[in-house]
Amino acid sequence: MKILVVGAGQMGAGIAQVAAQSGHDVLLADRALEFVTRGLASIAKNLDRSVEKNRITAEQRDAIVARILPLASLEALDVDLAIEAASEHLATKLELFATLDRECAPRAILASNTSSISITLLGGATKRPERTIGMHFMNPVPVMALVEIIRGIATSQDTYDVTRDLAVQMGKTPVEVRDFPGFVSNRVLMPMINEAVYALYEGVGSVEAIDTVMKLGMNHPMGPLTLADFIGLDTCLAIMNVLHEGFGDSKYRPCPLLRQYVAAGWLGKKSGRGFYTY
Repeated sequence: MKILVVGAGQMGAGIAQVAAQSGHDVLLADRALEFVTRGLASIAKNLDRSVEKNRITAEQRDAIVARILPLASLEALDVDLAIEAASEHLATKLELFATLDRECAPRAILASNTSSISITLLGGATKRPERTIGMHFMNPVPVMALVEIIRGIATSQDTYDVTRDLAVQMGKTPVEVRDFPGFVSNRVLMPMINEAVYALYEGVGSVEAIDTVMKLGMNHPMGPLTLADFIGLDTCLAIMNVLHEGFGDSKYRPCPLLRQYVAAGWLGKKSGRGFYTY
């Protein structure tokens, strides 16, 4: 299968890597070639680490890298499946899906790695809603086993079957969920993170205290504020806004402190400062 990945950031690069590792030819695209180059460097670094740990051979690494090619523009795309992994903003995704619909071969399935936005809505931006689907990978993609598979209202059974089978080929465990804001993963996770931010905002505990309670008391591998920093506070806010607008329920209202941090540019690990300093 020939797969296009649009977005060469942490998620897109991870998706491209696991697709190439499972034997597929991959085209990797982004807004500019410098972002693609950065994504390819990240993939090479991950694979070098796997070689050092004897998980793969140097020959296997070279073969995987050779299957991933940079793409300069989204034009006349002869691919079987396109996976959009752009930032979690509706307008950006709608524009991308309209472009992919126009430029991809008629046979191509259009998948989104969105973590919260309606697949039905994205399919509505195309003339192939029956071939539009959600394929939500977890971060970091090469490590995490889960992929949420989300059907839009018009998604065909064949599209679902092909997407599910691809996830299995990638070594993932696909789970079908319904097309509701946040699906299952972020409908449960993000309100927990948001509530942790409220606990900080209201002075219930320090950053370290809140994270320690959740790690030692609930056996979470990392605290919710650390996790928010790794996800990106701007992404957390965007998902909370989708939940709040989608359900119209005040329990999903983003914490004012989360809004403040994003406004200040304190986005977490990627900006060097969030709830912690990096």
